[in-house]
Amino acid sequence: EVQLVESGGGLVQTGGSLRLSCSLSGVTFDEYAVGWFRQVPGKEREGLGCIKSPDSHRYIKDSWKDRFTVSSDDAKKTIYLQMNNLKPEDTADYFCATSWWSGPCLPLDHQYDYWGKGTLVTVSS
Repeated sequence: EVQLVESGGGLVQTGGSLRLSCSLSGVTFDEYAVGWFRQVPGKEREGLGCIKSPDSHRYIKDSWKDRFTVSSDDAKKTIYLQMNNLKPEDTADYFCATSWWSGPCLPLDHQYDYWGKGTLVTVSS
């Protein structure tokens, strides 16, 4: 059974940083992508970025390229989202998701089959 567990969320002041973790288990695909998403209650889910295994191709949407990075520790089966210079508008539930994937990854939520339950990030002004 594929499972994803996010961690690392919390309360941070404007300008601060957080590193979110996504721990994977049960993934047996020969190629897969892990995407990061966020959602504010009442709004649509946003795709932030993604990373591929085994080629480590990574992608971050232009809106966040200057502040967010995606990385992985294959040995730990953990994917990270490093977020810097956080702003109040970054307050949201953050999710990771995975699916079998061939070619460059994209954070398109409808193409991901397995999801974590999310971790809440709150940025105070």
